[in-house]
Amino acid sequence: MPTTALSSTGTATAGTPAVGTAVPAGASVPARTSVAPRTASTVRTVGVGRALVRYDVHEAAGGEPAPPLVLVHGTGSGGAAVNWGTVVPRLTAAGRTVVTPDLSGTERTSDDGGPLTVEVLAAQVIAVIEDAGGGPVDLLGFSMGAPVSALVAALRPDLVERLVLVAGWAYTDGDEYLRNLFTLWRRLGTHDPAGFGRSMTMTGFSRGFLNAIGREEVEALIPNMPPTPGTLRHVALDLEVDIRESLGRIRARTLVIGCAQDATVPVEHSRALHAAIDGSAYAEIDAGHVVFFEQEDVFVRTVTDFLTRRAAPVPVPGLAGR
Repeated sequence: MPTTALSSTGTATAGTPAVGTAVPAGASVPARTSVAPRTASTVRTVGVGRALVRYDVHEAAGGEPAPPLVLVHGTGSGGAAVNWGTVVPRLTAAGRTVVTPDLSGTERTSDDGGPLTVEVLAAQVIAVIEDAGGGPVDLLGFSMGAPVSALVAALRPDLVERLVLVAGWAYTDGDEYLRNLFTLWRRLGTHDPAGFGRSMTMTGFSRGFLNAIGREEVEALIPNMPPTPGTLRHVALDLEVDIRESLGRIRARTLVIGCAQDATVPVEHSRALHAAIDGSAYAEIDAGHVVFFEQEDVFVRTVTDFLTRRAAPVPVPGLAGR
């Protein structure tokens, strides 16, 4: 399925994309553009309840003031560095100040070790935004970070100007595939740590991508997601996600990005988020769950095009029948 144009209603549509074309599954891994040089960053900490949340502020290239962009990571105790390590330099080079929090469950943030909820993590994102200088900001959430970011936008519309939800979902319990996958992760994390990493790798990336990079690189990916106590706290949260009642309160200009080959959070969940958020735009990229790794160029271009677009997205004809 090709990357699709931004739209304000309906689901994905094929055709000539407005934001670039993804490499089809099974093709060779696309060459990435040269990575921009790293810019100055500072580490800050803010107290939220019993948590000390650490976050980084990466200054825009050239040191000029720029609209802040907050990136919220997905499941995994590696947090922001694992998700955004190669993306941040490209965004700062494009003139954005980027804020990357590490929420409870990550190695860089300390708390009491208790159960996590979407509400708890949303409160941490809100505190980071306020501590970093207040809003409004542009807010992007990936995977677990998508429902967290959506809730932030619903609870504090004054803090969020634009919202981007990547490979996210609104609720878990109504989808037996999603519920069973997260249940399997929790069991593997307790009884088979190596199997946990292998399962994460198989569902995190598309089959074509895994075959393209080859066995040696695939095996190297597996240890990147160990079932640490923090990661398993995130998985327990994933099992309890339900933000459906909050979606109607989102007022920020919103882009939902779905991943056509997503075996972690099937793309239908992104389409449902788009349908539930009034006036939202939608783009679909031909990649697995970790889209910013498989299709980094397309992902960065899709996000930056949306964030710099001043007018509302133009509806794409032919979506209603999909």
